[in-house]
Amino acid sequence: MRCTGGRVLGAAGLAAVLVVTAGFAPADQWDGQRTFYGQHIDWAPCFTPQELAAAEPAEGDPDWTARLECGTVTVPVDHGDPWGETIETAVVRHPAQGTLEQHRGSLVFNFGGPGGAGVERFRSGPLPVSRQIRDSFDLVSFDPRGVGESSGFTCSEWDAMEEPLARVRGVEPAQVSEEQLRELDRAAGRFARSCVDEVGADFLATMGTVNVVRDLDLIRDALGDPKLSYVGYSYGTHIGALYAEMFAERTRALVLDGAVQLERDVIAGGMEQSEGAQIAWEAFVAYCLDGAPECPFTGAEQAPTEAEALLAGLDADPIAVEGQTIGRHEMLALLRDSLYLERQWEGEARLLARIAAGDTGDDFVQAYLERYVAGQEEDPGATESAFTAVQCADHVRPTDPRSYRKGAQRAADLSPFFGGGEVWSFLPCAHWPDTELAPTGVNALMAPPILVIGTLNDPATPYVWAEELADQLVTARLFTYEGGGHTAYAGGRACVDGAVDAYLLEGELPEAGASCPGEL
Repeated sequence: MRCTGGRVLGAAGLAAVLVVTAGFAPADQWDGQRTFYGQHIDWAPCFTPQELAAAEPAEGDPDWTARLECGTVTVPVDHGDPWGETIETAVVRHPAQGTLEQHRGSLVFNFGGPGGAGVERFRSGPLPVSRQIRDSFDLVSFDPRGVGESSGFTCSEWDAMEEPLARVRGVEPAQVSEEQLRELDRAAGRFARSCVDEVGADFLATMGTVNVVRDLDLIRDALGDPKLSYVGYSYGTHIGALYAEMFAERTRALVLDGAVQLERDVIAGGMEQSEGAQIAWEAFVAYCLDGAPECPFTGAEQAPTEAEALLAGLDADPIAVEGQTIGRHEMLALLRDSLYLERQWEGEARLLARIAAGDTGDDFVQAYLERYVAGQEEDPGATESAFTAVQCADHVRPTDPRSYRKGAQRAADLSPFFGGGEVWSFLPCAHWPDTELAPTGVNALMAPPILVIGTLNDPATPYVWAEELADQLVTARLFTYEGGGHTAYAGGRACVDGAVDAYLLEGELPEAGASCPGEL
């Protein structure tokens, strides 16, 4: 069910949305929804024999690819209208490798985004989970609605804001003129309208996490699991938290790693995320000064000036690599991406040190940048489209572009190194059609124990969000990784993995206040 009338503006200029929870619905609606339970997934190999013969053996588990099975689960586009159109939701499974006595059912993963495709993640190689987890669970993932093989789409104007943003790059957001702001707002409107043109306002109205959670319960049922065992990374923690709220009695174990904030508007969320990126950058600088074999900085106080000099040098003389140029903007994007993986910090420090020394033709510099360029997403439009559709559906969205300018300036104040671009990226939400918003006041009162993991120096989901979610969910316990990077479980950290595995296998939560030391 959704709000189908025109946009209604309150005093603050906020788009009105209809809030619907899993509970109160007419009997005939529930009759319709019941028709989607009791499905059987027709599993089939994900790869043909020819594809398997041509594929490189998966590192760490040569038979991973051959074991993968793919299928679909049918879900209604609008759970408020179960007699209407449907979607085939793509699912993937790696069968448990242990004995029948070891088998604990399915363990469902969501890798975040919004916009992350679980099927492709499984296809790309083995999950780095322990042998105990592989033996005990069917490892499962899925493409959420509007993503990948589950009716994925690309808005034709997904990159409409790139040129207007490039023209104000380097300008303090507060100094962006009214004309420049109107240009940004017009581009954001083109992006939003192109999404409506691509899939329709009715479909966009159902892209919110509340409907992904309803889809997930149908997937759980089709897998044959009476209760859900789940690992959600980043945005996947939103899915898990809502599942605990809406389907508490069908919940077994939830790992929520890299928690997102659930209820603030898109501007406030962007501001807090910018602050988290700055905290992570400063943690990297501290590591660089204290432990990296090579580092371009001479001290914590000098680092901002020295980093700016390095970026200014790239403004004047960008580095050519693989037919592209790496200037200030590209380097900032590379550095932020590198903060996501703690094991890349040493290489990131070496890269900056050699660029600062003028060794841009150095073999290491060229190889590092070539890997970065080669690793860029082939179809960023699809990911960007789904990301925006979910974020605009899930959160209150101010409609006055001046609010975004103020938020971008505040974000730039909080993150002097990375600036306020995080907030500008949400401007299309000001033009978004009405949607069904996820429930507010989520506390999962009736859910079993939930494990929330927070990383102190996470560049994407600030640690304060993990603290907040653990406080918000009544049965949750916070477990802390005292290092860096985005998310912690199944990242090769024995301390973290051991604690999480004990919870997934035996339901044993870590002690209150438990943590693992950072590895750098």
